[in-house]
Amino acid sequence: MRHIVVVGGGIVGLAVANELATRGDRVTVLEKEGRWGAHQTGHNSNVVHAGLYYRPGSLKARMAVAGNRSMIDFARAHGVPVEVCGKLVVATDRDELPRLHALAERAEANGVPAELISAEEARSHEPEVACVRALRVESTGIIDFAAVCAALVERLKEHDLRLHSPALAIRSRGGRVEVATPQGVVRADVLVNCAGLHSDRVAGLAGLTPSARIVPFRGEYFELRRPELVRGLVYPVPDPALPFLGVHLTRMLDGTVHCGPNAVLALRREGYRWRDFSGRDVLEVARFPGTWKLARRYGRTGLGEVLRSLSRKRFAASLARLVPAVREDDLVPSTAGVRAQAMRPDGSLVDDFLVETAPNQVHVLNAPSPGATGSLEIAKHVADLTRH
Repeated sequence: MRHIVVVGGGIVGLAVANELATRGDRVTVLEKEGRWGAHQTGHNSNVVHAGLYYRPGSLKARMAVAGNRSMIDFARAHGVPVEVCGKLVVATDRDELPRLHALAERAEANGVPAELISAEEARSHEPEVACVRALRVESTGIIDFAAVCAALVERLKEHDLRLHSPALAIRSRGGRVEVATPQGVVRADVLVNCAGLHSDRVAGLAGLTPSARIVPFRGEYFELRRPELVRGLVYPVPDPALPFLGVHLTRMLDGTVHCGPNAVLALRREGYRWRDFSGRDVLEVARFPGTWKLARRYGRTGLGEVLRSLSRKRFAASLARLVPAVREDDLVPSTAGVRAQAMRPDGSLVDDFLVETAPNQVHVLNAPSPGATGSLEIAKHVADLTRH
């Protein structure tokens, strides 16, 4: 029986541990926080994505589509709240129609059930929406990812799960891996790095020079004071020239409606507010050449995101393009999340899941959205790599 140490107790790390345990391995999971899923898992929109947006054949496309089914099946089997409600992607003017049609073609290529519908049909789903046409995506759902983590922890209760246990140092010795923690050294046959916002640093501790660096982007959310304006999920047509999807409206399992996120550079890897600051983190971002190349490429867009972050009026105006009834005083500040975005030295954002290997090591270096949706599928992929 192999012993595998997994660094990171978010949904991807726990899913990997569960998959390895299912295959007969003994697992130790190290999580630096005092609870599971404390960061990206616990601060996302809780959407089970359909796999609509991603390049056909990419890991994201394959694992989101398969993950949509496996995550919903897992939730139902383990009593986790989940609802397959579908969503609308709406074109608010005719200039967006070519991109909406291209999105419909991508959905078909990825095997995602989606249908182009008229404005009148869109309003039968969302009476307050404004559009000239829309794409109805039937398989999108909403879920409680924190509850998924709790179910995975329950399945792993016979294994070694450690909170308050950051990886302080890592070395390979005698064909095995040793991970130093505050409680002592963990010796294992294989290391799996699922450290999310710190995945590149953990890779560095293990002696790997990763091909990409983590740059944190904060996404801020509001809650809608009038949730009756939105029945389900309403998204804009994404601009393929931009790295993020744009603000959208999402009805949660408890009936509240969350609006967002925007995307601004976080001043700390776990910086959920403007005042959250880390000199080390900011200095790393400032010294990384990719940061400045990205800024030159998307400077105007980035400035717009910052202004929207600082102005509730601007945030409301972005949402009102989709649902005109939304007003500034409808928005109540809600939680924020930080996305661990992998960036290459040339300034390009890694647009697919990124997994790199070394002897006795597997490093998950980029698994942002739809990482939670695809986590059970990522786990299968990673478990396979531990055998190579």
